Amino acid sequence: MAITALIVALLPLSIVWISKDANKYRKLVWIAVFITFDLIVFGAFTRLTDSGLGCPDWPGCYGLANPFLAHDEIRAAEALQPTGPVTMVKAWIEMIHRYFAMAIGILIMAMMAVAWYRWRRDRAAGAVPSIRPGYPTLLFFFVCLQGAFGAWTVTLKLQPVIVTTHLLLGMGLLALLTWFGGRQDHALAPFGSAGVPAAALLRIRLLAALSGLVLLVQLFLGGWVSTNYATLACTEFPLCGGGKVIPEMDFEHGFHLWRELGKTSAGHYLPFAALTAIHWVHRNFALVVIAVLGYTCWRAWAVPALRKPVKGIAAVLILQAATGVATIYLSFPLTIAVLHNAGAAALVLLLTMVNYRAKFLMPTP
Repeated sequence: MAITALIVALLPLSIVWISKDANKYRKLVWIAVFITFDLIVFGAFTRLTDSGLGCPDWPGCYGLANPFLAHDEIRAAEALQPTGPVTMVKAWIEMIHRYFAMAIGILIMAMMAVAWYRWRRDRAAGAVPSIRPGYPTLLFFFVCLQGAFGAWTVTLKLQPVIVTTHLLLGMGLLALLTWFGGRQDHALAPFGSAGVPAAALLRIRLLAALSGLVLLVQLFLGGWVSTNYATLACTEFPLCGGGKVIPEMDFEHGFHLWRELGKTSAGHYLPFAALTAIHWVHRNFALVVIAVLGYTCWRAWAVPALRKPVKGIAAVLILQAATGVATIYLSFPLTIAVLHNAGAAALVLLLTMVNYRAKFLMPTP
């Protein structure tokens, strides 16, 4: 498996190596951002196609490096349950997800190794270090934590709180890498805030931080909907549950975190009202997200350095609203559901850019 992951990682590493970009380290960081974004989207595809247990052990597939080698075991499991969690297609989807996750780990290890090498070289020469190794090292430990939750996702049989945490950590890794990419961009070409009052910049920075917190809550709620398979608990919009504004809901069981998939903490089947509560909260909190992020975009529009990511946030918010409603009216089509997850990742990336730029646009005291 490690060899396969290394082969996958060699493609982006080769792109960095042959690139004519003078700052190859910056290119490596942004390629890692791109692949992490893609992995989050593919992770959504893995989850939405019920492929999370396509290989029911970890890190291999029935203890082997790939589904080709585990062909007999997979076919035997598929014969017992033709529509069950283990099929050849689902096994490949799950293993491809793991290969790319490991490849990202290799890219981050390369970032860390280069950072430590340059830091030691610059210190030995008596120069100011061009790259400090602390942040890449943090990324390395963070991706290890993410990998641990990926393993627990399988070994704990898709327990909702573990899968949701795995999703949140993936979004967190995307945000951390994007922040690091912002640092590389800023070092290459510092952006200015000419003509923007310091008080206005402070307000935007606080709004951007608040937007990040609101988005984090919504990411948890969206992950909780997905991991509990509550997307179609309400099949109407804007009403829910037989034409009601406030349907019958069971918040106690719906938001009890530590329990098995589809079960209450006592081991009984999860009531439908619990799924309704999960869906209803996510749907209505989306209005808060639109209001807070929309207001932040409006206030940040006047700052030229923020205008490009702000335009992106505004466009993605519209896309998210459209795909969220479409999953209900079109009875949860896979493509739209994956696109909705991609929109969430895009919001994380763009809002991280806004937060980074708002922070470093502030004049130094």
